[in-house]
Amino acid sequence: MDGKLIVFEGVEGGGKTTQMQRLIHWLQASCFPIASLVATREPGGTELGKGLRRLLLGQGSGELVSDRAELLMYAADRTQHVETFLKPQLALGTMVLCDRYTDSTIAYQGYGRGLNLDLIEQLNEIATGGLQSDLTFWLDINVEVGLARVRARGKRDRIEQADVEFHRRVQQGFAELARQNPDRIIRINADRTEDEVAQEIQAILSRSLAAWGYLKSFES
Repeated sequence: MDGKLIVFEGVEGGGKTTQMQRLIHWLQASCFPIASLVATREPGGTELGKGLRRLLLGQGSGELVSDRAELLMYAADRTQHVETFLKPQLALGTMVLCDRYTDSTIAYQGYGRGLNLDLIEQLNEIATGGLQSDLTFWLDINVEVGLARVRARGKRDRIEQADVEFHRRVQQGFAELARQNPDRIIRINADRTEDEVAQEIQAILSRSLAAWGYLKSFES
């Protein structure tokens, strides 16, 4: 059976990383006959990507990163990630859980930064070779609530420090992507408790796994 690419998306503070880890633990304890399971992220899912992640999210040199340079670095990270990690893993039948993918670039650099959406679509196509997620969970949270969660954690990265209007535009981008891609992107109300969010994700993935031909369904 071919592998599956499951992506977690959303604005800052939505709980993507937490919900990914919870889903991994649930899948490991479930009855689904998954050959192997891995977690990854963008940027930073490869050795090259780790260096790009430091440049994209860090505050190191103090040099201003231009919007187009930011876009191209994300594209370089994705190209390396797809070619050296995602495609090989999927070819082995691995289920891959990924923290951010192509929709983030459209939402952040397109809607957030105001860069040309057609250009971003072209770069995504070049970077991925057409590889799309099989299922994307959009963790939709009130922007102010999400940013408050980020501030409570302490140190914030370069993207998290952007003004609230930027993050509202990003949220608008995710909403528009979900409207355009209802079969691929599933909205999850992330303003609820961690347990409630996890249970909904598990239920949705159970149905998807059954539809994809896995042998057993699992009642969450």
